[in-house]
Amino acid sequence: MPRKASQSAAPKPSNRRTAQKLQKPRPELAPRSLRTDAQQNRQRILDVAKQAFTRDGANASLDDIARQAAVGPGTLYRHFPTRDALIVAVFRTEVEKLAAAAREFERALPPLEALRAWMLLFVDYIAAKQIIAPALNTFGGGVSKLYDGARAQIRAAIDALAKRAIQSGDLRRDLNPADLLQALIGVALVPSSPDWQQSAKRLVDILIAGSRRAK
Repeated sequence: MPRKASQSAAPKPSNRRTAQKLQKPRPELAPRSLRTDAQQNRQRILDVAKQAFTRDGANASLDDIARQAAVGPGTLYRHFPTRDALIVAVFRTEVEKLAAAAREFERALPPLEALRAWMLLFVDYIAAKQIIAPALNTFGGGVSKLYDGARAQIRAAIDALAKRAIQSGDLRRDLNPADLLQALIGVALVPSSPDWQQSAKRLVDILIAGSRRAK
């Protein structure tokens, strides 16, 4: 009499492979980065906020910023839960642009041209910082810590660019990159005239000319 198949009989090969797939643990999903549209929303908010703080100071309407950035207030608050968070993000974005530009100039330009391009960009950063300084001064987390972090990134950028120009023989070997930076920062400490940015950019060429290696 034929024996009945046992219910515990081993599964066929194809079934076994299917079972193994089902039993495999699923890998943990990596945290999702912001979607492209969310990144674009965030950047638009920052661009509009910078203009709003320039025009209206720290008390610029967040609802107006959201409307001009073509997003809802809820979208703005998801990215920036408080006014302080938005003010700080505007400032940090300007610093991050400087740091990223230093790396890009280093890859794309000869040493002295890279340094000059970055110093010209730094003048624009000073202008932006002056614009949003009143808003930054309202930051509840302590503006000194914010500035300390920015100074470290800026110093690292000009150190790398200036040392590259020194090694290439374009600049004198006894040059201290911090001196170049301090000269530009000094422009921001004097009363501003309507054309101070243009004067500062002319100063960039004067500083570089005075730092050239004697031939």
